[in-house]
Amino acid sequence: MASEYFGKVERKTGETDIKTTVYLNGSGDFNGSSTNKVFDHFLSQLAKHGSFSIDLSTVGDTETGFHHTIEDIGIVLGQAFLAAFGDKKGIRRMGWASVPMDEALAEVSLDLSGRGSFTFVTDLSEDLIVDLPGDLIRHFLEVFAIEARISLHVELRRGTNPHHKAEAIFKALGRALSYAVEQDPRRSSTVPSTKGSL
Repeated sequence: MASEYFGKVERKTGETDIKTTVYLNGSGDFNGSSTNKVFDHFLSQLAKHGSFSIDLSTVGDTETGFHHTIEDIGIVLGQAFLAAFGDKKGIRRMGWASVPMDEALAEVSLDLSGRGSFTFVTDLSEDLIVDLPGDLIRHFLEVFAIEARISLHVELRRGTNPHHKAEAIFKALGRALSYAVEQDPRRSSTVPSTKGSL
């Protein structure tokens, strides 16, 4: 994977002002803030286990809760990853990972198909992780998948602790994305699609 595989996106609305840079061939570091410490922790897991570098600057209307902020971060990160994917020549395209976090087990399967879709099979939505509603994690992943044009399937196979369940999901997402963007030596510079484009 070439070091120029990066995306940079800025989004400013009446509710948020967010800037991000994503390097696929990164160091596994997350720098910056989402304005929510718990969500920062989960984004750090995505960066670390995907070996991405993610920089994020966020100004959000947290007085009304975290919904607008987390949603717009999903939009910006999804668009940045899409830009970083480039023309997708030579990549594996599909990725999957099964990741345990103590008693929790999350499975993520994805396809950099160019068509955003999202399936979420978990009981996380009713959970509260410190001050972060579990349903905002679902919403973030959905928005991220649509904006990155990924077919994303997330399934929580088991789990009791809400933090463990969410962390396993983000680790699995990082691993699955990392595998999908790797260069496949058998495909050389071709796009992995019978259509010739993704």
